[in-house]
Amino acid sequence: MMFHRRHAVMLVLLLATGSARAQFGGFGGRANAEPKIAHFRLSGPLAEAPSQFGMFNFGGEPALSLKTLLERFRKARTDDSVKAIMLTLDAPTMGWAQVQELRDAINRFRAVDKDVYCHVESMDTKLYYLASSASHLAVVPTGDVFLTGLYSEMLYYKGLLDKLNCRMDMEHIGEYKGAAEPFTRTGPSDEAKEMQNWLLDSLYGQIVKGIAESRRLSEDRVREIIDDGPYTAEGAKAAGLIDAVEHRQRFVDDMRERYGGRIEIARNYGKGKGPEIDFASPFGLFKFFNQVMQGATAQTKDAIAVIYAEGLIVTGRSQQALFGGTILGSTTMRSVLDKAGRDPSIKAVVMRIDSPGGSAIASEIIHDAASRLARKKPLIVSMGNVAGSGGYYIAAGAHTIFAEPSTITGSIGVVGGKLVTNGVWSLLGLTSHEYTRGRNADLLNTNRPFTDDQRKHIRDWMTSIYTTFTKRVSEGRGERLKAPIEKIARGRVFTGEQAVENGLVDRLGGLDDAIQFAAREARIVDYDVRVLPKPKTLLDLLMQGFGMGQDDDETLVTPGRPFGADSALMQAVLPLLRQVDPTRAAAIGRMFLRIEMLRQPGVLAVMPTEYLFQ
Repeated sequence: MMFHRRHAVMLVLLLATGSARAQFGGFGGRANAEPKIAHFRLSGPLAEAPSQFGMFNFGGEPALSLKTLLERFRKARTDDSVKAIMLTLDAPTMGWAQVQELRDAINRFRAVDKDVYCHVESMDTKLYYLASSASHLAVVPTGDVFLTGLYSEMLYYKGLLDKLNCRMDMEHIGEYKGAAEPFTRTGPSDEAKEMQNWLLDSLYGQIVKGIAESRRLSEDRVREIIDDGPYTAEGAKAAGLIDAVEHRQRFVDDMRERYGGRIEIARNYGKGKGPEIDFASPFGLFKFFNQVMQGATAQTKDAIAVIYAEGLIVTGRSQQALFGGTILGSTTMRSVLDKAGRDPSIKAVVMRIDSPGGSAIASEIIHDAASRLARKKPLIVSMGNVAGSGGYYIAAGAHTIFAEPSTITGSIGVVGGKLVTNGVWSLLGLTSHEYTRGRNADLLNTNRPFTDDQRKHIRDWMTSIYTTFTKRVSEGRGERLKAPIEKIARGRVFTGEQAVENGLVDRLGGLDDAIQFAAREARIVDYDVRVLPKPKTLLDLLMQGFGMGQDDDETLVTPGRPFGADSALMQAVLPLLRQVDPTRAAAIGRMFLRIEMLRQPGVLAVMPTEYLFQ
C-alpha cells in the first residue's frame, strides 16, 4: 500500500492533537472578575516580533516578544480587576531601547494608581535601570546590585586576520563611517573615539536621569552611588536603591497582605486563548481541526499594520540568522509593504526597525517600497535598539519617525571593499596563474589589493551610492533636518535623543506611541493591530514540511540552514568563543556576516561596528 503525503499529513495532525490539547487546555474558561495581581516573568531574550509560527510551536515555548509584553501591560492597566503587577526578572536579555519601552509601560501602569512590585536575584546597570521604575523593588539576601555605570567596547579583527595572513582592502565615504575600522585597524580612529564618547555621554545621562526620577534622588547623588558600586542587597537598601531584602516567598506574602491576604496571582495573565477540543462531542475533534486549519478569515475591520524590519539587510528573501533572529530580505519586505498598501482595511502602517543596515541595494529596494506605501496611507517608523545606516535608509521616507532616547541611529554613509586572502594560500604553498579579459575583470580578485585605478573606480561607485543615500534622506526629511545633510551624515552615529535634536527623528517614544499616533493620523478610533506577515497556520506548517505548501516571498527561506552557517572561519573559531564569552562571540559572528556579504559585489550601508554596552 502506498503511503501518500495526505496520509502523512493526517498522521501528524493526530499526533499533534495531544500536544495541542496540552497547549490549549485551561484557556477556555470565563474571565474571572475577582481581584488579582498580574504576574509577568521576564527570562531569556526578549524578541522584537511575535513568532512567525503563531500559536503552534511544538518544539517549545517561543521567546516572548516586546509587542506581546506591551499588550499584556496595556490589558492589565485597563482591567479593573487587576490591582497590581508582580514583575520577576530572571536574567532577561534585551537592548537599551527595549528597556526604555518597558520602563514607559511600567510608568503608564503606575500613572493609573496601580503599583508594580519587582523581585530580582541579581542586577547589572541595565537591569537595575528597568527595575528602578517599579513602585517596590526587592532583592534576595546576598543578592548583588552591580550598578557600576556604563561600559562599552569595540572589537577589532585586524590582528586575527594578520594571523591568518589575510587583510581587508576597504574604502568608506565619510570620515565617521568607521565600518571598515574593525577589519583594518587594531584600535579606533580619532573620529571613532569622538563618536563613541558622545554616544556614551547621551546614554549615561539618560540612565542617571531615569534612576534619579524613579528613586527620587538627585542626579548628582545617583552618580555618586554608581561610582561607589557594586552593592550587596543590604548595601543597596542602605543606599536607597531598593526597598526590601527578602526571598521570593516572603516578597509574595508581603504583597498579598497589602491586598487582603488571599488575592489571586494570575501567572498567565494576558496570554491568548487557543481553541479547545470538546471530547464529549463526536464532532469536537473535527471542530478543533477546522479552527486550527482554516487560519485567519478575511479581515475587513480597520487596522493598523505593524511590519517588522529586523536584522542585517540583504537582497532576496528573509532568512534565519546564525545567532537567532532573522536576516531582513528586500524581496520579503517589498512584498509585505506592497500588500499592506493594497489592503483597504489597513489604514496606516507602523514599520518597526531593529537593524544595523547591510546591503545598499537591498536598502534602496525597501526604501522604494516604503515610499510608495507612504504615498497611499500614513507610514510611521518605530525604531528599536538599532536603526542605523541601511536601517535609517529604509526609514527616511516615513511620514513620522519615533525612537527611544537610547536607540542607536544615523550612520548615513557607505563602505565597500574585499578580503585579500593570498597570504593564507602562500602559507599553504598554493599558487595560481591568472587570465583576464577586460581592464577591471579582476576588480574583486582576492589575491591582491586594489590598484590605484581600481580604487578610483571603487570610490566613484561608492560616492554615487552615498549621494543617492543622502538624497533619499534629504527628500524624506526635508526642512525637518536641523543642519545641512553633510553636517549630519558622513557616517555619524547618534542616540535617539541626539537624533531628535538634529532632525533625523521626529519624536521620542516606543512602539505603542507609534501605533497610537498612526491611528490618529489615519483618523480611526476602533481598530485592530495586525502584524504582517501574518503567522503561519498549522496547515501552512504541515504543507510546507511535506513540500506541498505554496511558496511565497513572505516565507523564510532555508529554515534549516541559517545565513552565514557555511562560513568555515565561524565554524572554526566561534564554538570555542561561545563557551567562553557568548555575548562577544555573537557580536563577532555578526561582524563576520558582514565579511560574508562582501564576497558578493556591492556596497554596504552598515553600522560601524557591533556596539557592546554593558
